[in-house]
Amino acid sequence: MEIVGRSHFTPPPPKFVNKLLSFISIKSTMNISKIRNIGIMAHIDAGKTTTTERMLYYSGYTRALGDVDDGDTVTDFMAQERERGITIQSAAVTFDWKSHRINLIDTPGHVDFTVEVERALRVLDGAVAVFDASAGVEAQTLTVWRQADKHHVPRVCFLNKMDNLGLSIESIRAKLKANPVLLQVPVGSGKNFTGLVDLLTKQKMTWKLNSTDDGRVFETKALSQADNPELLQEVREARTALIEQIADLDDEFAELLLTDFGDNFDAVPSSKLQEAVRRVTLARKGVPVLCGSSLKNKGVQPLIDAITDYLPAPNERHHDLDDLCALAFKVLHDKQRGPLVFLRIYSGTMKPQTAVYNINRDNTERMSRLLLPFADQHVEIPSLTAGNIALTVGLKQTVTGDTIVSSKSSAAAAARRAQSDRGKGKTRGEQANLVLSGVEVPDPVFFCSIEPPTLAKQADLENALNCLQREDPSLKVRVDPDSGQTILCGMGELHIEIIHDRIRREFGIETHLGPLQVAYRETVLQHASATDTLDRTIGERRHIVTVELAVSPVEDSSSMGSSCDFAFEEEVEEQLSPEVKDAVENGLQSSYLQGPLLGYPVQGVSTLIQNVSMEPGTSPAMVSACVSRCMLKAMRQAGGQVLEPVMSLEVTVGEAHLSSVLGDLSQRRGAVKDIQSRHDNKVLLATVPLAEMMGYSTILRTLTSGNATFSLELDTYEAMNSQDQSALLKRVAGLCL
Repeated sequence: MEIVGRSHFTPPPPKFVNKLLSFISIKSTMNISKIRNIGIMAHIDAGKTTTTERMLYYSGYTRALGDVDDGDTVTDFMAQERERGITIQSAAVTFDWKSHRINLIDTPGHVDFTVEVERALRVLDGAVAVFDASAGVEAQTLTVWRQADKHHVPRVCFLNKMDNLGLSIESIRAKLKANPVLLQVPVGSGKNFTGLVDLLTKQKMTWKLNSTDDGRVFETKALSQADNPELLQEVREARTALIEQIADLDDEFAELLLTDFGDNFDAVPSSKLQEAVRRVTLARKGVPVLCGSSLKNKGVQPLIDAITDYLPAPNERHHDLDDLCALAFKVLHDKQRGPLVFLRIYSGTMKPQTAVYNINRDNTERMSRLLLPFADQHVEIPSLTAGNIALTVGLKQTVTGDTIVSSKSSAAAAARRAQSDRGKGKTRGEQANLVLSGVEVPDPVFFCSIEPPTLAKQADLENALNCLQREDPSLKVRVDPDSGQTILCGMGELHIEIIHDRIRREFGIETHLGPLQVAYRETVLQHASATDTLDRTIGERRHIVTVELAVSPVEDSSSMGSSCDFAFEEEVEEQLSPEVKDAVENGLQSSYLQGPLLGYPVQGVSTLIQNVSMEPGTSPAMVSACVSRCMLKAMRQAGGQVLEPVMSLEVTVGEAHLSSVLGDLSQRRGAVKDIQSRHDNKVLLATVPLAEMMGYSTILRTLTSGNATFSLELDTYEAMNSQDQSALLKRVAGLCL
């Protein structure tokens, strides 16, 4: 076994290496029920990375507490992360806690890197949602919570920076539409937060107020009559409310209460209450809520206990599969080893120096090495079993979202079993669809041109962009057909800035970026029909095809989820071969990439294929070309409409600067939705077009003397009014000239 690390990082201390190697030696015998695959998710600056750092320290896998401000945390190892004090890419770490193994992924909180959260949640079994207790639910909290809902991930909540318990609980209930199950009562708040009381065991945990204390040692004792009467009353009321809440959510616990403890609910054993809370959590009927202060080293150990107590093991997530099956969810590029592919193993055992079959790519690759990820340090291991997260070397064609199995024959056998089970009316979890669902990647909202310093560097730039695209599915690169320029498309200003910086640092290319532009969308205004005939002679072969189709706007075509759809008239569908149908679909998909007005992607258009006729020998490529040409004609006749991305904006600012922020927002076509109070600050909620938010961080800093923070999230696409659309058309026309 060996430790594999990136060359520009300091190797781990010998003590850490010995601990990790000792841990690896028992991996193969660990019961799958003792494994927890979890993610840390939250709004930016809520304390995810700081919480992760404390977990690693208290579990014994680091010898010193890292600090985000000092740039020495384990999971924020990129230079850009350490300079900015933010998480940019998700990082996986593995550690032991009380006979359990925890595979943890620390995810970014910035909206520009939301795809990192998406692909982490796709392969995790549970999550810890971290909240800033002084702020409650914030903008990006909503986004990551919705992502967890989509993947049916059970969660626990950690109220960090313990300040206002009531505010946080109410915001979870009101904004997230969740059912918070409070398991702890804090002792003090803010600077006076000293500990907490476990409502299940009625144990009081107290940490020292000394700011230099590392929090590893804390006092635990049962509550007694000598404690503060107000605290005793609060705990009594909170525990009664907890018992009643769990009884409402779990029938088994309710029956136990009525049968054995009808006269005295408070006599319910903590073990029975804990079992019921676990059932409620796994059924996603409620979310356990814990509290603490990671930066002040308080409350993290009980949080790790809650991860093992309440979040599911891999075998509790109904992954009913046979033989080896794994999902690739992340790719990193290493200059020495090539692509490093992260895999979540759902079944079977993975070993190095073996061939595996990629179902999505329909090819077989040899995996040369198998590693256990620990942030930027990787430990080589001889095998890894189901329920774990692995890092592999040698899979050069595999990308994010691919399904990996042991062989092509095993994939065929699994498909036959799935077909047989469906025929018998059985349901076998994910085996009913052998290809595991991949990772949904949002469309970019910004784009700009990128140019190398000289033509001699063009090939190097293309290689760098290919590597970065493989790592980051939300990064799109295309070539403008008119200008021949390379176009970089990303999720925001920061996203593109980070990509630009990585090209310079990691690939040694000083590139030039063009002006940042908004990625608009286009749709149609009304119903229209078109017919087109393509007649081409290539060599001795003549290709003739005629297409008739109709387009119309779908209902609410400007919403984010409004995609394009198509259908064949029944008679037409019956006449066409599968090959021709595929050619028609390919032609439609290519036409959706460039709208009739400005060439932006099209959304919210419904297409009906009314006729496809062709001479014998006409190639599918000619059918696709004719469909694309006919679609463009129909969309032009239907009238084009530009849709612009509109953002949800949340600004936290002191009351003294509120009027300045509101005045600036009105000049940006912003619409104020609400103004809330949060301690001494005001929280401004608004919607504003993305095009008006260029450089907003600098303007806001100037307006408020640096005393304000903001967050943006894509809300929807709205139709531009005729005046703004005309101005955009003229501006784009001017750029083209």
